[in-house]
Amino acid sequence: MRSNRAKVRAVSMAATLPMLAGALALGIPAAHAADHPLRDLLAGTRPAWATAKADKGATSDGARVSARVYLAGKDAAGLAAYARAVSDPDSASYGKYLTAKQAQARFGATKAQVAAVKSWLTAAGLKVTGVTRHYVSVSGDVAAAEKAFGTQLHNFAKGSKTYRAPASAASVPQGLADAVLTVTGLDNAPHMATHDDQLPPPDTVFRNAGPFSSYYGSKTASTLPSAYGKKIPYAVKGYTGKQLRAAYGAGKRTGKGVRVAITDAYASPTIAYDAGTYAKRNGDAAWKTGQLHQSLPATYTNTEDCGASGWYGEETLDVEAVHAVAPAADVTYVGAASCTDGDLLDALGKVVDNHLADIVSNSWGEVEAVQTPDLAAAYDQVFQLGAVEGIGFYFSSGDDGDEVASSGTKQVDSPANSAWVTAVGGTSLAVGKNDTYLWETGWGTDKAVLSADGKSWTDFPGAFTSGAGGGTSRTVAEPDYQRGVVPDALAKANGAGGNRVVPDIAAIADPNTGFLVGQTQSSPDGKKQAYSEYRIGGTSLAAPAIAAVQALAQEARGKALGFANPAIYAKYGSKVYHDVTDNPTGSGLAVARVDFVNGYDATGGLSTSVRSLGKDSSLAAVKGYDDVTGVGTPASGYVESYRRR
Repeated sequence: MRSNRAKVRAVSMAATLPMLAGALALGIPAAHAADHPLRDLLAGTRPAWATAKADKGATSDGARVSARVYLAGKDAAGLAAYARAVSDPDSASYGKYLTAKQAQARFGATKAQVAAVKSWLTAAGLKVTGVTRHYVSVSGDVAAAEKAFGTQLHNFAKGSKTYRAPASAASVPQGLADAVLTVTGLDNAPHMATHDDQLPPPDTVFRNAGPFSSYYGSKTASTLPSAYGKKIPYAVKGYTGKQLRAAYGAGKRTGKGVRVAITDAYASPTIAYDAGTYAKRNGDAAWKTGQLHQSLPATYTNTEDCGASGWYGEETLDVEAVHAVAPAADVTYVGAASCTDGDLLDALGKVVDNHLADIVSNSWGEVEAVQTPDLAAAYDQVFQLGAVEGIGFYFSSGDDGDEVASSGTKQVDSPANSAWVTAVGGTSLAVGKNDTYLWETGWGTDKAVLSADGKSWTDFPGAFTSGAGGGTSRTVAEPDYQRGVVPDALAKANGAGGNRVVPDIAAIADPNTGFLVGQTQSSPDGKKQAYSEYRIGGTSLAAPAIAAVQALAQEARGKALGFANPAIYAKYGSKVYHDVTDNPTGSGLAVARVDFVNGYDATGGLSTSVRSLGKDSSLAAVKGYDDVTGVGTPASGYVESYRRR
């Protein structure tokens, strides 16, 4: 994965699970395989890359396998239906949430189901290594796994490497079809998330060079070449909470009484000091005792493969951004043991099982082509359980635009592609003098450097560097809440039946109009650590910013918002949104940046560049819904539109 995503608008919102887990997810008997007359297939358990052409032969019987058998619970169809109903403003059940205990009792796996699953797995020769509300984990050799899941495990070429995967879809004994949602771990290709921000690894100090604007346009780059026929401003030093609250209509709301959770991998050892120092230095309300919590695993794994220290900056950004916009909200950071899907699922499950918060910000994901259907089904089940409890999940949409430049394929990110989460896109934000909202464009950056003679920009406007993720899913059906809002040209881009389009809503993301963040970092020689501040962006900023705005809206409503997409789309076309386009002023927009070549001081020289705004790969922010900014960004009336009258 990647960090560093109605009128009884019903049926199609549930489409994600049937597509990913087959009829089993709805509790309907799955299709029988001709060669397994007494077994039921688990659709989606053979990855798309495990083709006959890529087959390198059988995996050794003695090779080790670790897998998770996810439990379907006692009423998978009922879970999806209730999740829709409580999230739909037009439903009589809207807002009638269950407690975590009630949700488990009504939809969770029974003791008998768990016992039957354990018995089947152990009889095949696998060892049960753990049991949670969501899955039974097992380990054993390939021979035992093949016996348990009724498939052969082969080695397959995937790119330049070889990985193990089922040669055919896994299956379960016929009597267990209603108990098992899916199985993960039979393929051993990496499933790792990265954080969606524009942040260098924080183990070495990073600083921005000047000059800066204090607000958009406050300092003009008068000695540099023009762009788009005019002199351009220097990039802002970094917006702070006061400016973001004004831009998105916070008013007097503070998020009081609202609980926000943040999930990432690992945990910054200096988060409390950094968050407190940042708030004091930048005019945010001081953190109160007990306002910031951490829920961490006993041990961490995959620290090298995941680049553990790189996640510290992600957590710092998320925590400081939430507090800057919603200063009275209670914040719980839930750290995953690693950046793998399994550990991130555990972190999300912890939020749901213990109802740690009503709003969950998640700034990580991976391209859709990498996510396998078995994992997608496991994620969706957690999101649905959250929905019935009144918990909403907000995922960054990605930082590489249409993903063509980074992956070679036009695609969206996951889990932002799930029909059960709010996908947050990104903008370039202009906040003027006296914290006045000026305009926004879709976030997409072209970069050109200053010529050697200093008289022009080389190959202006330059090459695409980054931009808000978005586009049309290839695997998730169009949810009903998007119908009538998302243009057919987008919804049907990958098929006449229609698919999920990302994102749903947007906020500030462009690092050239970014947020000021404070973090303890190491000196270049690694001998000292000190707190410093720098400008940052990415949809890693947009996700916590929207989560914080939703905390303000929940304060206004006086009750949990839950899964908010139906409500977000119901407000489409009203004045509560800024309808963001790529050309809000009628002419091209750009800022000038001066950066340290080495990332921290002038000893390595300076690099001067022009960054054009509103240039998001093949994606475009246009009037109305678009696949860069969704329905738009919150305007001054958005927060209060949730107030019950």
